[in-house]
Amino acid sequence: MDYLYHPFPGKRSTVFAKKGMVATSQPLAAQAGLDILKKGGNAIDAAIATAAALTVLEPTSNGIGGDAFALIWTKDKLHGLNASGPAPQSISAEKLRAQGLEKVPVYGVVPVTVPGVPAAWAALSERFGKLPLKEVLEPAIQYAEEGYPLTPILGKYWKVAYKKFKASFTTEEYNAWFETFAPDGRPPEIGEVWKSPGHASTLRAIGETKARAFYEGEIAEQIDGFMKKHGGYLSKSDLESYQPEWVDPISVDYRGYDVWEIPPNGQGMVALMALNVFKRMDKPQWQSAHTIHQQIESMKLAFTDGQAFITDPEAMPVKFEHLLSEEYAEKRKEVIQDEAADPEPYELPKGGTVYLATADEEGNMVSYIQSNYMGFGSGVVIPGTGIALQNRGHDFSLDESHPNVLKPGKKTYHTIIPGFLTKEGEAVGPFGIMGGYMQPQGHFQVVTSTIDYMLNPQATLDIPRWQWMKGKTVHVEPEFPNYLVQSLVRKGHDIQVATDGGSFGRGQIIWRNADTGVLQGGTESRTDGAIAAW
Repeated sequence: MDYLYHPFPGKRSTVFAKKGMVATSQPLAAQAGLDILKKGGNAIDAAIATAAALTVLEPTSNGIGGDAFALIWTKDKLHGLNASGPAPQSISAEKLRAQGLEKVPVYGVVPVTVPGVPAAWAALSERFGKLPLKEVLEPAIQYAEEGYPLTPILGKYWKVAYKKFKASFTTEEYNAWFETFAPDGRPPEIGEVWKSPGHASTLRAIGETKARAFYEGEIAEQIDGFMKKHGGYLSKSDLESYQPEWVDPISVDYRGYDVWEIPPNGQGMVALMALNVFKRMDKPQWQSAHTIHQQIESMKLAFTDGQAFITDPEAMPVKFEHLLSEEYAEKRKEVIQDEAADPEPYELPKGGTVYLATADEEGNMVSYIQSNYMGFGSGVVIPGTGIALQNRGHDFSLDESHPNVLKPGKKTYHTIIPGFLTKEGEAVGPFGIMGGYMQPQGHFQVVTSTIDYMLNPQATLDIPRWQWMKGKTVHVEPEFPNYLVQSLVRKGHDIQVATDGGSFGRGQIIWRNADTGVLQGGTESRTDGAIAAW
């Protein structure tokens, strides 16, 4: 396929390569993945190396104590990995309500769920990797031990987090965060070298034991002891019983292409639902207010339904197959009019993340995402380990009538999602947009820009984005054309120009030419994005 059009002169160009490619939000991490490819590793090894490096090189968005999802294309087949962790067995909505809580806290030990990242690396390496996990983690270990200079966007978000945490984190459970990420009593400056020896030791133990040290050994005991000391719920037994899940990816056909996502508990289904509705609307027109209106309305309906119904698949009140069905899409299409609407959930039938994409010359491709959630996650770091723990439990409801109510061992609605595109059984490639609830909206905009407007990967990522927030409120980037803003306002949308570019997500794309094997990649201009190619 030819994606050569770029409507925004002056932006960076799409990168082309033949032997291998790694696209992610941090230049050194992309290079770490490429180094592994050059050592004889495949795209799966490169993805693990890049992901591990990102826990060191971009701790403002992810860490060892987070969750991960992956889509892996190998030997003409797409595989899915769900490495999100469940709630601890000792926690429940009833217990938290008894503590006087109306919702799960954002920070501290309470919202911490079982981390899935180390298990994801081990599972990917064991099933598809070529090199030993210990060797694949070596670049990340080296950066943790020797340090690296902060890049501009990284430094910005590090400082923002420090100011917030300094003002509100006053109890002992947060001391290790400041010792790890502000060792001189302040956040490191842009260009200043930061290192984390404890992080290096943890990564080395994970590599040497294929992650079992994290879930069964000394590291698990350290986590258990810290949680007991500070009134947390995560225990060593929760860690010991954890295994990531290999799952069958789900898809919808969008104008002859198959768009793939991980099934629930992730929110990738929201992007598929929106695409399924939008393809039934009027023929898309480039930079048309009418088209963007129909896109926004399709997305808000899908999002409203997703947030009402998506949770651990065993607890969903409706099968996800129905939400991806032609019947659902037709009924939701009928709701969309020429004016902006306040969305209502579908009537049931009876009955802050990092993303990376890799590819190699053998045809293997990986779409991978991992996150601590809301930047540094819970604000809790296990002393001496570099392990910043996630706060995914915050998304649980304490309302017993809600499908996503907190229960022991249950997985919550999850924001992080990898995407993949195929056509007629051939891989087109991996794509993703990180950024909380922007992610399915970013996936939707990547797919429509690529397929409907034939934009190349870099142009697809550079186009100004919109983000539905709630009701009739839509945020747009400052570069979003004013005539479109005015037209959408006349259709009843509450359009607000947002100044924080980070809220619109950060993406990566790699497409493969099925005939020549040539790779073409785009990286995010809203962050320190980079493509390392060979």
